[in-house]
Amino acid sequence: MFETLIDGATLQDHLHDPAWCVVDLRHQLADTSYGERVYAASHVPGAIFLHLDRDLSGPMTGTNGRHPLPDMQSLATRLGEAGIGNDTQVVVYDDAQGMIAGRLWWLLRLLGHRKVAYLDGGFPLWLAEGRPLSAEVPVRPAAPFRRGDLVPALADRVDADWLLGHLDSPDLCLIDARGPDRFRGENETIDPVAGHIPGARNRCFKDNIEADGRFKPAAVLRSEYLALMAGSDPKDVVVQCGSGVSACLNLLAMEVAGLHGAKLYAGSWSEWCCDPSRPVA
Repeated sequence: MFETLIDGATLQDHLHDPAWCVVDLRHQLADTSYGERVYAASHVPGAIFLHLDRDLSGPMTGTNGRHPLPDMQSLATRLGEAGIGNDTQVVVYDDAQGMIAGRLWWLLRLLGHRKVAYLDGGFPLWLAEGRPLSAEVPVRPAAPFRRGDLVPALADRVDADWLLGHLDSPDLCLIDARGPDRFRGENETIDPVAGHIPGARNRCFKDNIEADGRFKPAAVLRSEYLALMAGSDPKDVVVQCGSGVSACLNLLAMEVAGLHGAKLYAGSWSEWCCDPSRPVA
């Protein structure tokens, strides 16, 4: 069972295993049809496609951020329809250093499904290693997907009200996964307000990745996160980003590092900044 990362060679050995399901999650925020186009051109053989906006997010209300969490039962039904059952080994990938694929990794864990791993290096490394491609859209039989108990470390959901009430808590360690410039309030072109949540520390999701696209070694990640946490317990860590997507990669990195129990503030900056009564740094 693979719960965090999987390499290309191992995945290639299981491409025809009916107990495995590969999910292509390529997406661009500025071009939301991009993923479907590139998937139609070529993808990992047997991979299905899921869309960040339609499949992994709920409807926006104007006050709940750019990628609200989907209804969990609807997501479970969608996964079952796509051929993902409770015993399926899921492998997720994108071409954005895990920025999108991490969201499904986390959502599956939230549903109690631990058999999910990110393809280390993503689609770019799969291409660079000369591994097989296909343009065929697979037809997988539907599988019953029953929601399990929430992974204990993720059971405590963090929303804006909870976070507002804990901003001054010495136990809170809030980590923002956006780029350093947006964290500093510079070059903000996505959200209407620039800045960050007071007290947050910056750890861009890209800082988990080496030059070849693979994750840094577990020992390196552990050292870097422990330094950032400065004595905080991993269970007191809350991660966020712009809309609750790229921050999931920091959660994955912490799991790789053996630092368990961090939580996601799914609404993230795009939800936080829509209410002018909430403080901004």
